[in-house]
Amino acid sequence: MSLEEALSRVSTYAQELNLDLRRAEDRFKWLLASILFAKRISAEIAKRTFRRFMEEGLDTPERILEAGWDRLVEVLDSGGYVRYDFSTASNLLEAMSRLLRVYGGLERLHDEAEGPRDLERRLQSLKGLGPVGVNIFLRELRGIWPKADPRPSEIALKMAGKLGLGDPRPYESALVRIRLEFCKKQRCDECPVADWCREGGEHHGCGV
Repeated sequence: MSLEEALSRVSTYAQELNLDLRRAEDRFKWLLASILFAKRISAEIAKRTFRRFMEEGLDTPERILEAGWDRLVEVLDSGGYVRYDFSTASNLLEAMSRLLRVYGGLERLHDEAEGPRDLERRLQSLKGLGPVGVNIFLRELRGIWPKADPRPSEIALKMAGKLGLGDPRPYESALVRIRLEFCKKQRCDECPVADWCREGGEHHGCGV
């Protein structure tokens, strides 16, 4: 098996959340998930909170706006997203309002963008979506949205260097996940790409 094949077998967070990013409705759901993932909070809490939104039917901009601040806080709290519950509820309401008011929806935001950098700028105009959240969102849309081509994150670049991988972009989601779930936790023996790591377990290379 090649390194590229090993990386391609690492599930992305969107896949773990059962999202098919070829579908417009799931692309919006992934935007919501990306906002949750972008905060300094564990991936498990972000995933659990996203699933609570889905269980409550809060899966479109309109439904999020209809829910209102109090209900959003309740859903965030029920997923364990308590540290950022108030600010995230406020950001979501402002972001959804702008998305509908300015663009009418997420797909039109993409269509109106003049290119990859303009797409990132427009997404960052949504409250709560900074550079980290936009990278999380767009890196899984490469090859699906024509204008989705974010610059690789620093984590992805460093991981690519550790593995001797030339272009990290096609595998960025896998690289970041490996960093967070294996390198950072020093689970080198379980890492799916340990055989290619230039700073393997005996060298304590689990720390980008």
